[in-house]
Amino acid sequence: MPPHEGLVHPKEYDIKDSNVELINSALDHQVKYNSAATEPAWRDPGTIGTAAGLHVWRIEQFEVVPWPTDRYGEFYDGDSYIVLHSAKSPSQQGDAEDTTLQHDIFFWLGSKTTQDEAGTAAYKTVELDEYLHGAATQHREVQAHPSAEFLSLFPRVSIRAGGVRSGFHHVEADAPKAEVTTLLRVFKHPSSGRTGSLIVHEVEPTWQSLDDRDVFVLDHGAKIWMWQGRSCSPMEKGKAAQVVHDLTQAKHVDVEVLSQLEARSKLVVDMLGGKEVEQLSFSSPRPLSSRKRAADEAEGEDDHDAAQRKLFRLSDASGTVSFNLVKEGHHIGKTDFDTGDIFLFDAGDRLWVWQGLEASAAERALWLKVAQSYVRWLQESPEGADAYLIPISKVVQGHESPAFMKAITAAA
Repeated sequence: MPPHEGLVHPKEYDIKDSNVELINSALDHQVKYNSAATEPAWRDPGTIGTAAGLHVWRIEQFEVVPWPTDRYGEFYDGDSYIVLHSAKSPSQQGDAEDTTLQHDIFFWLGSKTTQDEAGTAAYKTVELDEYLHGAATQHREVQAHPSAEFLSLFPRVSIRAGGVRSGFHHVEADAPKAEVTTLLRVFKHPSSGRTGSLIVHEVEPTWQSLDDRDVFVLDHGAKIWMWQGRSCSPMEKGKAAQVVHDLTQAKHVDVEVLSQLEARSKLVVDMLGGKEVEQLSFSSPRPLSSRKRAADEAEGEDDHDAAQRKLFRLSDASGTVSFNLVKEGHHIGKTDFDTGDIFLFDAGDRLWVWQGLEASAAERALWLKVAQSYVRWLQESPEGADAYLIPISKVVQGHESPAFMKAITAAA
C-alpha cells in the first residue's frame, strides 16, 4: 500500500471563503481567546472575570491603559473608554457557593473622540468578551445619551473637555492662580431615572450655555461662582456644592452662590460675555430625539414606547441572509426568540441584539452591521435624526443581563 493511502487530508479552503468560513467557529474563538490572553490590561490585576468589581480603561494610542480608581466616573470628551462591571446576578446574591458572575462591558465614546480611538475601544470590547468566554453583555455608550445601567455604576459622572491627545494637566495645590474660565453644568440626565446619577459636564464658557433647569459652577480663577437656575432641583444644588468643595480642595479661593432669581446673578452672565444682553432668554439644553424624549417622560411606566417596540429576526435558514419584522407593539416575550437565529429588539430607548446559541457563523458575524444599518434607517425617518445616539447592547442566550430581561418583561 502506498504510504499516503488511508490518510485523511485537511480540507483545502477556497481563498474566496477564507475570510468568513471560520468566523465564530471553535477554532476562531480559541485563536481570539489566545490573543486576548496576551493583553496586559486583562491579566492585571489578575481578577478580571474571576472577581466581582468595576474596572475602567482608557484608549491611548491604540493601547488599553488602566484608569486610576480614584478617577472612576471621570471622562474626557476627546477620549474613548472601556468599562467592565462584574457582579453576581440578583438571584445569586444569597448563594455563597455560586461564584458565577455576570459581566457587562461598556465602550464609552466621547463626543470628540477620534475614529482610531473609537474603533480600538469597540475591537477591544469584543476581545475582552472573548477573554470572558463570550459570557458578557456588550454595550455601546455615547456621551450624549448614556444608558441607565452605565450611569448607575458611578455616584457621579464628570465629563471634562480635552483628552489624551490634548495633553491635559491637573491644577496643583501650590500652582499660581491662572486666570482661567471653566464652566461646569450639573444636572440629572433623564436616562438615569427618578433617583439616578448626576452628571457634571464641562460646557462652553459662554452665557448661552446657561439654562433655567440646572446648576452651573464657574471657575474664574480667583473666585468660584455657583449659579442656580430658577427651576433646578435640590439634588442638583447639593451635587454642585460637592463639586465646589472638590475644586476648593485644590486651591483656596472665595466662593459665591447666586440664584437666577436674584438680580445679582447677572454678574455671572456678564463674566460669560453677556454684558450687552438686556433681555435674558435661557434656552433648555438641546432637545432629545422624539424616541428618547418619549421614554424619558414616561420613566417608570411599564407601557411606554409600546408602539415603537419591534422585534426583527436575522436568519440564513433559507440559504440567503434575511432580516424581517417578527412582531411589534405589546406582547413581545422570551418565547418569540429562537435559539437558531439572531434577533434585534427595538425597545424604543435601546436596541438589544439577542444571539441564539445555535445561530450560524454568518448570522453571528453580521449582527453589528445589521444593527448599524437599522440605526441608519431610523435616521432617515422624520423624527429619527438623533437615532445614532441610541444605546446598542448585545446579549447571548443563557447569559442575558437583568436589564435585557426587564426590557422583555416590560414588553410582554
